[in-house]
Amino acid sequence: MKHIIIGTAGHIDHGKTTLIKTLTGRETDTLKEEQNRGISINLGFTYFDLPSGRRAGIIDVPGHEKFVKNMLAGISSIDVVLLVIAADEGIMPQTREHFEILQLLNIKKGIVVLTKADLVDSDWIEMIKEDIKEEFKGTFLQNAPIHAVSSKTKAGFEELVRDIDKITEETEPKDTEGHFRLPVDRAFSISGFGTVVTGTIISGRVNVGDSIEIYPSKVVTKVRGIRIHGVASEFGEAGQRCAINLANVKLSEVQRGDILARENTMDPSYTIDCNLYYLKTMEKPLENRQRVRLYHGTEEILCRVVILDKEEVKPGENAYIQLRLEKPITAQRNDRYVIRSYSPMFTIAGGSIIEPVAKKAKRFDAAYLEELKIKESGKSESILENTVKNLSGEYPNKDLILKTLGKNMENIEENLQSLVEERKIVKLQALDNALYIHNQYLKDKTSELEALLEEFHKKNPLKFGMSKEEIKTKIFGKNIKQKIYDEVLNILVERKKINLSEKFVAAYDFKIKFTKEQEKMKEDIIKEFKESSFNPPKYIDMAAKQKDKVGFKMVYEALLDQNMLVRLNEECTLLKEDYEKAKELIKNYIIENKSIAAGSARELLDTNRKYAVAILEHLDSIKFTKRIENDRVLF
Repeated sequence: MKHIIIGTAGHIDHGKTTLIKTLTGRETDTLKEEQNRGISINLGFTYFDLPSGRRAGIIDVPGHEKFVKNMLAGISSIDVVLLVIAADEGIMPQTREHFEILQLLNIKKGIVVLTKADLVDSDWIEMIKEDIKEEFKGTFLQNAPIHAVSSKTKAGFEELVRDIDKITEETEPKDTEGHFRLPVDRAFSISGFGTVVTGTIISGRVNVGDSIEIYPSKVVTKVRGIRIHGVASEFGEAGQRCAINLANVKLSEVQRGDILARENTMDPSYTIDCNLYYLKTMEKPLENRQRVRLYHGTEEILCRVVILDKEEVKPGENAYIQLRLEKPITAQRNDRYVIRSYSPMFTIAGGSIIEPVAKKAKRFDAAYLEELKIKESGKSESILENTVKNLSGEYPNKDLILKTLGKNMENIEENLQSLVEERKIVKLQALDNALYIHNQYLKDKTSELEALLEEFHKKNPLKFGMSKEEIKTKIFGKNIKQKIYDEVLNILVERKKINLSEKFVAAYDFKIKFTKEQEKMKEDIIKEFKESSFNPPKYIDMAAKQKDKVGFKMVYEALLDQNMLVRLNEECTLLKEDYEKAKELIKNYIIENKSIAAGSARELLDTNRKYAVAILEHLDSIKFTKRIENDRVLF
């Protein structure tokens, strides 16, 4: 079922609260001070059963200029506005400011209600109607119905109710499939129940028993109970006003302006990027770093405006801005906001949030502004691609991407797969959750790696390559998980960018080339090892006989890198073919005799005890054999 929220707006004492009472039979001014003074101070809430059977939530807002902050807290979540104008006074200052706020919040549906029609004659009402049509020409109220009513005589209410029912049918359905979000407009405690908050669910759905989070404090709680218009319910969804009983939360831990949402779906931020429209009625330009008041959802936050694409914003102009806040905001992309001047307070601008978790930006940065335009365009694939690009260094999964997007996105997995097929992003599947990186990120890392390997190969022409661990630290960072790192390296092998060995990485086209002198050293080393078999020569003794000790060391290490020599420990190195022969002899001996002792190995290999033990301990370390007391068996 489609859920609708109707809100009032208009100048003080134009009959908003009386209108709601006449429509619903319920009083929304519940504070004693409101009833004594005859004016609305805080938000009022009730509901209205329409002839079609739909039940609409009603938010009654205060009209006094001193309480615009409260008005903004209520009006931000409405679908349809009843703009109330007293027939005997016509359009007044707060009528205009409230209407400017409605436009800045992108409210699209409304009805103009001329109250107190019993105080004037029909000619006067017709004149007021003409004024209204002229005032709202070119706006969302241009063709809105205008109903003259009297709460005293009940005249005009039947026609008004019929049009309210009709216009609520025309409103767009809310996003019930996205993230659950509820901006808190009231928080109080009820004896025996604990902390209760109220608000309008602006997206998604919440069920009794759900685990949710209070932002920006990030207090985690559970939904103990839900009431909608005073009736207990198992769930609430977008477009419904509801009261939620929170488990194990102190009243001091939640307040108006907070956001309730699913756990770990949002990030509070001190910086947001926005588009801004500066009202044409302003007398002075908006200056860079001007201190203002931001209104978002039910929250008011002091902040400074950093103008990104202009020196200043003139009345009637649009601009890209960054708001730097004095306390964190919890928002999503495309959320609407309003700005009022710091002092004296009046509405000056508004727009939509482009990036809800922004980094401090430099003014007039062409690349940054271009990125904002992409995000503002609303093209989901472009925004998604850009988000993956910015997150690539974190190797994000779907949930982190969705959280960082700052908006609900249906079919995100299908959209990610489309970008994979278009070769714009790369899907990594080494872990349980698929991860995504931008192809440009991989290209940039490849360029860094190629430059690093080129320098390494120049300095170390006889080494196969750099240590995998060293590359991991220098190029990809210490925090990348090993499985992800291995998958990235394998992708680079497939793309013919690198070659891999067990422990080393080399440039794809790199080949070890020995000089004539080095080739002779290599042959001499191999010959000496072949002649020694299982009684191998020591490096220190071989090097002592060389004139070019540096060159000899390079050749010797190259043979180790190429696995032509196998180092068992610091004192024992075998020729690869002798190492494999020793493994085979020991395996066959164990198969025939069930186990082998160090003495038997010494005799079998015709070597001394030190080398026999070195060979056996190495085979233990690679889990070829296993030591049981003084003997070895096959692992």
